[in-house]
Amino acid sequence: MNDFASTLLQWFRQNGRELPWRETSDPYAIWLSEIILQQTQVKQGWDYWLRFMQQWPTVEALAQASEDEVLRQWQGLGYYSRARNLLFAARQVVQAGGFPQTIEGLRSLKGVGDYTAAAIGSIAFGLPAAVVDGNVYRVLSRHFGIATPINSTEGKKEFALLAQQLLPPREASAYNQAVMDFGAIQCTPQSPRCEVCPLQASCVALRQGMVDQWPVKLRKVKQAERHLIYIYIRCNGQTALHRRPAGDIWQGLYEPLLTEDAPLSFLPPLSSLRLLKKNVKHVLTHRIIMADFYLWEPDERPTLPPDYFWIDEADTDQYAVPRLVEKLLEALH
Repeated sequence: MNDFASTLLQWFRQNGRELPWRETSDPYAIWLSEIILQQTQVKQGWDYWLRFMQQWPTVEALAQASEDEVLRQWQGLGYYSRARNLLFAARQVVQAGGFPQTIEGLRSLKGVGDYTAAAIGSIAFGLPAAVVDGNVYRVLSRHFGIATPINSTEGKKEFALLAQQLLPPREASAYNQAVMDFGAIQCTPQSPRCEVCPLQASCVALRQGMVDQWPVKLRKVKQAERHLIYIYIRCNGQTALHRRPAGDIWQGLYEPLLTEDAPLSFLPPLSSLRLLKKNVKHVLTHRIIMADFYLWEPDERPTLPPDYFWIDEADTDQYAVPRLVEKLLEALH
């Protein structure tokens, strides 16, 4: 075994995080944790994992859930395509008679890419596949002094190859968890603990004073901005919602009356409505949303587009909504 891997494994035995999904070899529990932790920090995802496991303790139970139920349980985690993929993949697993036990098979599941397949495969089945995520990029780039941008095609290939070369095949599960924890606890993005790092003697970034400059990333294109106007209708204890269609952000989630580009002919002037909040900023991966929230309290139900439906206001929390709509409801109450 190489010195890098053996040092990490020794560090992991003393410092590894105690996480509930590490107390089992159940591929369902491990897969669920990996999907939740995509784009989500452990401290936020922990409670979601517990709630999912409580409500759907097996992949068979999850496969029988409705999309609405899963989205409602997912609410607040963002990147809702993960929740839809989760349900689709659960049904794939049940139809196949169980979880695939090869990397190729795991990658065939909806929402499972290279990293997730390697994580599930190594932890649940002991497959010798190296994980490469943000933590791994950071640890490897700093320790080995790699300046290739991690979000370039060349960089992805270079880091994937190095990660696989460093992986001790017989300890794939422990090593993968070790390098992820090392990046999360020791070699952090800001203020890494270099003074007590067991790899400090061999770390290129520390020796060259480049710790805060690695890993290198190519600059991304500026995010586009989009402006939304939400109008919460309150009429005799009821409000109107509609479900967002496919092909746009927040697919399958619910929201109140929305206008974006064109004014709605049946609406009174916005100046006559109660402004709840203006210029609420909501940042997504590829765009920035700026939203205004209004309250409309007509005496009679207005005629709305056919995809809207009326519910009792008390039942609003039964519908999964985007975080931006949660902000509207908070402003309302």
